[in-house]
Amino acid sequence: MKTVMTVIVDNTAAAGMRGEWGLSILVEHRDQTILVDAGASDLFAENMSKLGFDIKDVEFGVLSHAHYDHANGLPTFFEQNSKAKFYLRDQTAADCYGKKFIFRKYIGIPKSLIDDYADRISLVSGDYELCDGAYLVPHKTNGLAEIGRREKMYRRTGSRFRPDDFSHEQSLVLDTERGLVIINSCSHGGAVNIINEVKATFPDKQIYGLIGGFHLFNKSDEEVRRVGREIKATGVEYVCTGHCTGDRPYDILKEELGDRLEQLRVGLRIEKEV
Repeated sequence: MKTVMTVIVDNTAAAGMRGEWGLSILVEHRDQTILVDAGASDLFAENMSKLGFDIKDVEFGVLSHAHYDHANGLPTFFEQNSKAKFYLRDQTAADCYGKKFIFRKYIGIPKSLIDDYADRISLVSGDYELCDGAYLVPHKTNGLAEIGRREKMYRRTGSRFRPDDFSHEQSLVLDTERGLVIINSCSHGGAVNIINEVKATFPDKQIYGLIGGFHLFNKSDEEVRRVGREIKATGVEYVCTGHCTGDRPYDILKEELGDRLEQLRVGLRIEKEV
């Protein structure tokens, strides 16, 4: 039996498919079907159909974090799938903003999403077993608000803005025969931090793979190269990245990670033994 992960939405698309700034990955794991994120629009539904999947077959949904490019497709998902719940961190709220110059722009989930679909959304805390061999793991690294400050990402309470500590971000961790596979769509808290968090959570397990965006599109060549070297030093054997990683950073990561690195793209099918 294999775990199969199919990229439904990414910035890059295979021939005959459409992409957008966003991410969505369909996971088939131990006879369970999990949708990680739903992209920035209803494009994920179009792409699922083109790739031969039926939204009605999804049994579990996971929102990696509270940003529009991962959550805006959720209303369409709930309209077309009447059974599956989406699992969000209990710190998720419609309060995420990005700052450019002196302006702050809302970059969060649809503002009424949690109220409108309260019966379809499950807010979880701590380490959470989603289903057989699949776990949700939150950040456990201290000081992540400093990353939020550097990235000019904020959360709003009333008229007050505070640096985002990414307490709304979580990893889906799949237990396979090759080892643990981590899916974290943007890795705002840091790709290496996430690997170390999962290692600490499952000290007796080997981490085999890391899949998702690494939010490196706005980083210098030197910082990207450092991240690549640090990922390599963790011993992770398979890395697949795209979306907010960016093309230039991907090329630098490829120099550091070589054959263990693959690029996300709509239609990519990743198969791993379970």
